[in-house]
Amino acid sequence: MTESLIGFAVLFTLVFLRMPIGFAMALVGTVGFGMMVDWGPALAMLGQNTFEAGFSYTLSVLPLFILMGNLVTRAGISNELYHAAYAFLGHRRGGLAMASVVACGGFAAVCGSSLATAATMSKVAMPPMRKFGYADSLATGSIAAGGTLGILIPPSVIMVIYGLLTQADIGKLFMAGILPGLLGVVMYVLAVSAATWLKPELGPPAERLPWAERWRALKGVSGMLALFALIMGGIYGGLFTPTEAAGVGAFLAFLMALLRGRLTVPVLIDLLVDSARTTAMLFVIIIGAMLFANFVTFAGFADALKDWVAGLNVAPLVVVLAIVAIYMVLGCLIESLSMILLTVPIFYPIMLELDFGLSQDMVLIWFCIVVVVMTEISLITPPVGMNVFVLRGVLPDVPLQTIFRGVMPFLISDFVRVALLILFPSISLLLPSLMMSQP
Repeated sequence: MTESLIGFAVLFTLVFLRMPIGFAMALVGTVGFGMMVDWGPALAMLGQNTFEAGFSYTLSVLPLFILMGNLVTRAGISNELYHAAYAFLGHRRGGLAMASVVACGGFAAVCGSSLATAATMSKVAMPPMRKFGYADSLATGSIAAGGTLGILIPPSVIMVIYGLLTQADIGKLFMAGILPGLLGVVMYVLAVSAATWLKPELGPPAERLPWAERWRALKGVSGMLALFALIMGGIYGGLFTPTEAAGVGAFLAFLMALLRGRLTVPVLIDLLVDSARTTAMLFVIIIGAMLFANFVTFAGFADALKDWVAGLNVAPLVVVLAIVAIYMVLGCLIESLSMILLTVPIFYPIMLELDFGLSQDMVLIWFCIVVVVMTEISLITPPVGMNVFVLRGVLPDVPLQTIFRGVMPFLISDFVRVALLILFPSISLLLPSLMMSQP
């Protein structure tokens, strides 16, 4: 137990000294294991974990979904999504901000990255909102918050990593993210409505488009909807595994970009290199997390924490609320992927020990959604909200405090959503349970 606490202290020190999180976890995990056991087994563990991660069939889903997201971005789907949402919502008070949220949700369904969603949609949604006199706070806040949906609405890279850490079924995790993701879109739209009801000058209505134009705009996103339906329908129907779905999705996204004339040889090379670079970064972090988790487990931290929680003799709901509070604090200090990799191996065994009246598979799925939503919140929480800093990079003329002020209504709606997901697990578990009931 003491060795684990020292390891966490050293790890956080290295992270605050700006060492990349993957290398920091690998260093602390290997050195800690070597000091507790021996250097031979520690180096053998390093080699074995690296080999297993590199040759893991399950992990091959990551580069494929990353490539699919890059191809969809290049195909220009974001513009069509925003135009369709604009056509149906733009004439309402705050309608362009609502359209930004809906478009972010749609783009997240084929992208899987919150940062990419926020960066892409900011280039599409900010010009029309500025044209119609939207306050920068509401405009940037809606994009930053809408971008967080990228890690909840499947396919989600974060969910894949959670599934690998807990051995949960990735297909069921994807299905579990759909209803909470749609709930997030609805609540963000309500947050915009409430903000503009209190201060109408934040988001004046835009022009009303005729119905013929609206249907044409909806037709423009039919390809994206078909791609999402094929991926999720194939997983739900048992036609293919999540890894096979990622391969099918990447191939169809390639055809989509090719048929739209958006791909050239230099562009394709650039996409492949960018996908490989992102994949390599994720693999380094995953390998580092595996090494650190082995060290912490061997040091007895997880068992000691489980025994301590069992000795408290409190209701399971209290434990969940305590975990949520820890995520709220960590979200203010470290970025989302690091938070997932550091905490999930410690918390999920505790969740399995508690009696929620659910099977262990259902507990893992429900806990995944709660963790991912808390991770979403960390993306727009000061002072380390990554989506906010992405927008600041794309829009250097907008001060950070303006963006953080703009996300406040969405943070409030997020806390309400977390409460609903905790009190009503069926929101997350309905689709996975239907999937499990199939013959």
